[in-house]
Amino acid sequence: MTSGTNQSEARFDFVVVANRLPVDRYTTAEGEPGWRTSPGGLVTALTPVMERLGGAWVGWAGADTEGISPFTHNGTRIVPVPLSAEEVESYYEGFSNDTLWPLYHDVIAPPTYHREWWDSYVKVNRRFAEAAAETANERATVWVHDYQLQLVPGMLRELRPDLTIGFFNHIPFPAYGLFSQLPWRTQIIEGLLGADVIGFQRVADASNFTRAVRRLVGYETKGTSVYVPLESDSSPGQTGGYRRGGPTRHVLAKHFPISIDSASFEALARTPEVQARAAEIRSDLGGSGKILFGVDRLDYTKGIRHRLKAYGELLADGRIDPADVTLIQVASPSRERVETYRQLRDEIELTVGRINGDFGQIGHSAVHYLHHGYPREEMVALYLASDVMLVTALRDGMNLVAKEYVATRFDQDGVLVLSEFAGASDDLTQALLINPHDIEGLKDTIMTAINMPQPERAKRMKSMRKKVRENDVERWSTAFLAELERSAAARLDEARGHRVGAEQQ
Repeated sequence: MTSGTNQSEARFDFVVVANRLPVDRYTTAEGEPGWRTSPGGLVTALTPVMERLGGAWVGWAGADTEGISPFTHNGTRIVPVPLSAEEVESYYEGFSNDTLWPLYHDVIAPPTYHREWWDSYVKVNRRFAEAAAETANERATVWVHDYQLQLVPGMLRELRPDLTIGFFNHIPFPAYGLFSQLPWRTQIIEGLLGADVIGFQRVADASNFTRAVRRLVGYETKGTSVYVPLESDSSPGQTGGYRRGGPTRHVLAKHFPISIDSASFEALARTPEVQARAAEIRSDLGGSGKILFGVDRLDYTKGIRHRLKAYGELLADGRIDPADVTLIQVASPSRERVETYRQLRDEIELTVGRINGDFGQIGHSAVHYLHHGYPREEMVALYLASDVMLVTALRDGMNLVAKEYVATRFDQDGVLVLSEFAGASDDLTQALLINPHDIEGLKDTIMTAINMPQPERAKRMKSMRKKVRENDVERWSTAFLAELERSAAARLDEARGHRVGAEQQ
C-alpha cells in the first residue's frame, strides 16, 4: 500500500533493504536499456514475499547506473542507492568482502583491516538507511538483509523510531574469539541491535551473537531475547553506559533457516524440455557412467580445492576409472577484482588442468570445469543428470544448492554428499555428511555415494525431500515476518499502556 500522489515520493508499508536490487540492467535487441529480474539467491528467496506483500526494494543498481530514478518492476517499487567507484572498492570489495566475509567464515582467508574501508562502510550504510527512511510509510515494516548493511538497523531506528525493523544475516555469525578481532566490533553489535528481530541461519549463529552482546555492551540476554536499555547512565559505579533496572526494548535474536521455493524447482524438473536436456547431458558424457556434480560461486569458503583433491586422489589410487566416472564442476565468477579470488581461480584451474592431464582420455575429460553461470533450467537439468551432488563447503550459512538438488529429484534418486559445516546439514540429515578437511573421509564417502544401492538412495532422498517441502522459503519468510508483527503489536500495546498511565496520573 502506498500513500501520496507523486510516484517518486511514494511511501510503502513494506520495504526490503539489501546491498543489491532484485533487477539487473541489460540492453535489448533494439539497443534500448531494460531491466530484468536478477538470478541471485536472495532475490529468488524474497520474490514470493514481494509478490504477496508488494512494497519497495532499496539497493544498489550495479555499475554504470548513476542517476537512475525510482521505478516499478513486476509490481515492486525499485529504489536505487548510488555508489561511486571508490565506494564499491572500499565499502563492498574492501570492508564487506575482504574484512567481514573472511572473518565471518572462520578466517579461512585472513581478513584485512583498513580504517578507510570502515569509514566508507559507515557512510554507505547511512545512505541506505536514509533511503529506507524516505521510502517507508509511518509504522511500516523494514526488512534489512545481510552483512553489508549491519549498521542500517541502528541508523534507521534513530531516523525513524516508529518503524518495525528486521535484520537477517545470510552468512554465519562468528564465535566471539573470532569476532573480537574486529576493531569496530562494538559498533557492529550496536548497529544490529537497532532491529526488533535479528535472524540467523543456525542456532549457533544466534548464540554467538548474544554472547558478543554480553561481552561487548553488557546487555542482559535470556535465551533468544536481548534487552536493550532505553536510558543511559554514565554515573560512577555503572557499567555498560546504561542504567540497570531501567526500561528496555526487547530484541529477538533467533535462527530462521532460509530455504527455497521447492515446488517451483520440482515443477521445472518435471517439464519435458528439462528432462530431455538431462538425458542429453548424460548421453554426451557416455550415457552409462557415474556423474559427480559440484556447483558453487568461485569462493574459498566452498571447499572446491578439497573436492578436487579428493577426486584426484581417487583417480590416482585407482579406486575410480575416469572412463566410468566424470566430475562436472561449475564455478560461477565471483568478486574477480579481489586479489584472493583471482588467486583462487588460478589455483583451481591449475588443479583441473593437472587432473585432466594425468587422467583424461581422448574424447573424455576427467573433470569438466565451467567458469560461468547458467540459467535455472540448465542447472535443474544438471541436477537431474547427476548421480552424486558434492557440497563440500568449509563454512556456509545455509547452501541452497543442496536443497535445490533435493527439490528437483522427484525420481527419488541421486545421492547428496553434504558438509556438516553448511547450515543445510541441520535439516538434511539423510545426506552423507562429511568433514571436508578430512580428505580420506571425503574420498570414502564419495565411494559410498557412487556405490550406494538404489533402495537406500530412494529412502534417503524421500526423507530429505519431505524436509525441503515442509521447510520451504514461504515458511521461512512467514515465520520471520510473524515475529516482526508480534514485535510491532507489543510495542503498540506498550505505547498505549504508557498513554493510559499518563492520563491516569
